[in-house]
Amino acid sequence: MTITASRPAIAATGLRKTFGDHVVLDHVDLHVPQGTVFSLLGANGAGKTTTVRILSTLARADAGDVQVAGHDLAREPDAVRAAIGVTGQFSAVDTLLTGEENLLLMANLHHLARGEGRRRAAELLDRFDLTEAGNKPAVTYSGGMRRRLDLAMTLVGSPQVIFLDEPTTGLDPRSRRTMWQIIRELVADGVTIFLTTQYLAEADELADRIAVLDGGRVVAEGTAEELKRRIPGGHVRLRFADPAGLDAALGVLGQVTRDTDALALRVPSDGSLRALKTLIGRLDDQAIEVDELSVHTPDLDDVFLALTGDPTSEKVSTR
Repeated sequence: MTITASRPAIAATGLRKTFGDHVVLDHVDLHVPQGTVFSLLGANGAGKTTTVRILSTLARADAGDVQVAGHDLAREPDAVRAAIGVTGQFSAVDTLLTGEENLLLMANLHHLARGEGRRRAAELLDRFDLTEAGNKPAVTYSGGMRRRLDLAMTLVGSPQVIFLDEPTTGLDPRSRRTMWQIIRELVADGVTIFLTTQYLAEADELADRIAVLDGGRVVAEGTAEELKRRIPGGHVRLRFADPAGLDAALGVLGQVTRDTDALALRVPSDGSLRALKTLIGRLDDQAIEVDELSVHTPDLDDVFLALTGDPTSEKVSTR
């Protein structure tokens, strides 16, 4: 996946939003390069959906400067709307209409000519594997089909930036993976995806960069691997062919955890290339042979829990 160095797709500085006395967003800064997937994580009530609503012109910020697709959010909201698409938590599909009729309705809203609208609808039905179901009422669709149609409707206007607010909630694993593949294809075409999700594996799988929102602030940002390395618990597991190799490594490495039965050592490490090269160098200097080496780092679940505090604490639900 190629990250461009040109104008960012989204740039927000000092974003702030309150509801009464409750601060939902507290001077949030975001920078999303074009043609990437940016994932915003946070517990329920952390302000993820509020962020999406502000960036997509559906709600006003109390303070902050925002540029979306090169347009100032406050001064050029119509230009922002023309450049974006939004797929929210709840489907916008009209279940009384067929899949094709839903797409044609969106084509009309985008002021496409009749022939162009029909061509665009047929193209999207094919792309989302909905051609056979296109003339059937959407009420007959499965949850995964309905979600694909929802995203297809978002694409009628060929948006540069798409906001996906928990797009795979409630989908079965197969439908979720189908949606992941669609997202990858969109990014390969140059579309920027701003993704919120409750599935940390989804962010790990898709996102070029991840920001963690807690208490109205971005408490961490980076690639999935960078975030994982911030959390203690990473280690390298070394397995040896015989006890002599194990004992020799133990003498060189010092403070490690020994598993005598498995002929293995667990060496604390952040999993970085530099740390791994240093470890291998120390063993190589003493001509110690390692039968098997594996790197273990905390997953995004560990990162999320460490950065967002006690998940049982009561929060005001603002999504």
